Amino acid sequence: MYTYSDFDAAFVAERNRQFRQQVERRIDGSLTEDEFKPFRLMNGLYLQLHAYMLRVAIPYGTLRSEQMEMLAHLAETYDKGYGHFTTRQNIQYNWPELGDIPNMLDDLAKVEMHAIQTSGNTIRNVTADHFAGAAADEVADPRPVAEMIRQWSTDHPEFQALPRKFKIAVTGAQADRAVIRAHDIGLRLHEQNGELGAEVIVGGGLGRTPMIGKTIAEWVSLEDLPAYLESVVSVWNLLGRRDNKYKSRIKITVHEHGIDDIRARVADRYELVRPAYNGAHMDLFHQIAAQFGSPAFRNVPTDAYGAAYKADPVFRSWADTNLSAHKVDGYAIVQISLKAHGETPGDASAEQMRAMARIARDYGHDELRISHEQNVVLPHVHTSDLPAVHDILKAHGLATANIGLISDIIACPGMDYCALATARSIPIAQEIATRFDELKLEHEIGELKIKISGCINACGHHHVGHIGILGLDRAGVENYQVTLGGDHTETLALGDRTGPGFSAEEIVPAMERIVDTYLAHRDGPEETFLQAYRRLGMDPFKTALYGEQPSKRTKAA
Repeated sequence: MYTYSDFDAAFVAERNRQFRQQVERRIDGSLTEDEFKPFRLMNGLYLQLHAYMLRVAIPYGTLRSEQMEMLAHLAETYDKGYGHFTTRQNIQYNWPELGDIPNMLDDLAKVEMHAIQTSGNTIRNVTADHFAGAAADEVADPRPVAEMIRQWSTDHPEFQALPRKFKIAVTGAQADRAVIRAHDIGLRLHEQNGELGAEVIVGGGLGRTPMIGKTIAEWVSLEDLPAYLESVVSVWNLLGRRDNKYKSRIKITVHEHGIDDIRARVADRYELVRPAYNGAHMDLFHQIAAQFGSPAFRNVPTDAYGAAYKADPVFRSWADTNLSAHKVDGYAIVQISLKAHGETPGDASAEQMRAMARIARDYGHDELRISHEQNVVLPHVHTSDLPAVHDILKAHGLATANIGLISDIIACPGMDYCALATARSIPIAQEIATRFDELKLEHEIGELKIKISGCINACGHHHVGHIGILGLDRAGVENYQVTLGGDHTETLALGDRTGPGFSAEEIVPAMERIVDTYLAHRDGPEETFLQAYRRLGMDPFKTALYGEQPSKRTKAA
């Protein structure tokens, strides 16, 4: 895992010193809120609906136990005892006092963390596959590349006042767990003639105008990748519209000019930019990559796992749902659900953060990951330790066996926190999860991804949910539009809108009708909701929502 150099530490310390002065000037009235805004955005500080919100960067979602413990300390000391993990693999604190922000940033610096470029019109926190370095299907660990991009983009003088925010995601596997085609730039690492490089995808994004990214280069070598990325961002920086923020993202630029024109412009720019790099950055890359080696995996008997799996049905349900295949025999990837039924998706208390840190230190080679699905991952756990890990998780309310199921909902903060939101997201997620837990249908339904956004900015990724829910304001009343058939994986697809929206009171019954239709029409229990939708199309679901309903099936009590 990457550790700071002397330069990194000095850079963050100086940024924090400068921002402390800016905060002091805001508090004493020397700066108005409008004057203060650009300074706070450079340091991850937002002014939300009720209070300031600090967004802390977790680059490519990777944490050490001491860093998770510091996040717990911040929640307990400066907030209301919890933090909110986001789809950008960051954490947000929703209730800090402005005067405490400099102390929070100084505390973060003690464990090599910061809030730089988690907001503003710049290159944001680089995200990656949350199974990086552990996945059985991985070609290459994407984190060294993500770290190289983080260092290249941080305080890059040309890219601090871009037309709009810019997001980059990296994966090192064929299976896409980083949603790379819904980013401004998505990178898929793969080999060509035995050399590692990346497919470069541009122009993806959700929000008001959702678009699927297009491949601009099938393969760019790692040596040439920074120069190529710089060329892409430079071309957009010149072409991107600044007259209309709704048309300023690179997806609109690609759409208006066409991918062939953008590719040609990037090629021209690349010829100018590439000589300046001259391969010198590869020494730095190799130094970075050396810090991402595999831990010292253990080779011990796994009898404890098999015995617990046979004897304990609660453990067995959790293992079947929350574990994924690891690249090393005898190990598993553990996904910790932050979606206990009825709780706020993505929230973790200080106590829970400390519990996860302790598990990582004692059983997980001191590594944690934050997933874009607002859960926490222990990438390296020996199967013999899984019963002990499960016991600790259970004691802290973290053993919900629902990864990938209908209650594992992505939801933005919505109108409970966000000044941009037009409807609530959190209560809707809570009601859906609670209802299907009452019906005891989750495991019968199987894999089904619900994603909820409280406005058209789509922070809840509703466009790519198997079921997407978008909350809007209709003459002062919350109204929820439903889309079906979205997909956030390597077969990325945008969902189809079903028709008129539903009130807050109607949305949970609407979800029940959709699920009833799926269960009544699926081609056996192995056919997932997404597979069934692709086979059946919209008609039976639309009929269930707005017309004659299908025959009711018997539900469990």
